[in-house]
Amino acid sequence: MYGTALPYDAAWDLQRTCRTERAADRCRDLLLLIEHHSVYTVGRTTHDQHWPGEQRLTQQTGIPVIRTERGGSITYHGPGQLVGYPILRLTDHCPGPKAYVRRLEEVMIATLAEWGITAHRREGLPGVWVGGDRPAKIASIGVRISQGITTHGFALNVCPDLEPFSHIVPCGIADCRVTSMAALLTVAPDLHTVQQRLAAQFADRFHLTWTESMTPEQLTALLERSGADVHPTAVHAPSTPKEPLDD
Repeated sequence: MYGTALPYDAAWDLQRTCRTERAADRCRDLLLLIEHHSVYTVGRTTHDQHWPGEQRLTQQTGIPVIRTERGGSITYHGPGQLVGYPILRLTDHCPGPKAYVRRLEEVMIATLAEWGITAHRREGLPGVWVGGDRPAKIASIGVRISQGITTHGFALNVCPDLEPFSHIVPCGIADCRVTSMAALLTVAPDLHTVQQRLAAQFADRFHLTWTESMTPEQLTALLERSGADVHPTAVHAPSTPKEPLDD
């Protein structure tokens, strides 16, 4: 699907609406899979040494900064990056946040394996990494649990511009190298195909069956209907067509 990416603040509003509906059992489990316009997001554990500050960073890059309620430090989102926001009742799936993060890592490791990319965890550093001697981060995780419901989630670098990461300490990890599927493969993968395969891997590991796929606009309209029953749904936002990257 092609069009414009979903702005970060619009996705955040959608998450909060879904969280309220899920907590009240007016909808079932959801997975929002989208792209964002370029944006830096600042998590709850961001320290001064992780970034040059909001004003300087915006001046350097022209990219806006949004402070969020999620865990983790500062990161970058932009076109070509697949961002996932699961809206789940945590205790239905995992005994706690640590097990949940590991399950998300499993989903992305399995998805990457479908493209022949061997990825792994690093102890104490949530996310997904590739490479041995000098590992590079290919996916980040930052979650929030409120009212027993998960929001925020993960970001998998499919084919984004990696240059914006150079202006920050990604995820607050010193000397963190960042890579993407496109940088590791001869041909950049189609983001929509990755989206579909990740949704399937997610459903498998969380023991869900997606009953439908819809755009964020369709989901918002459905949630606005009084008494609507939203079934397990993978929500896909349109991706942004872009030129192949040189990296």
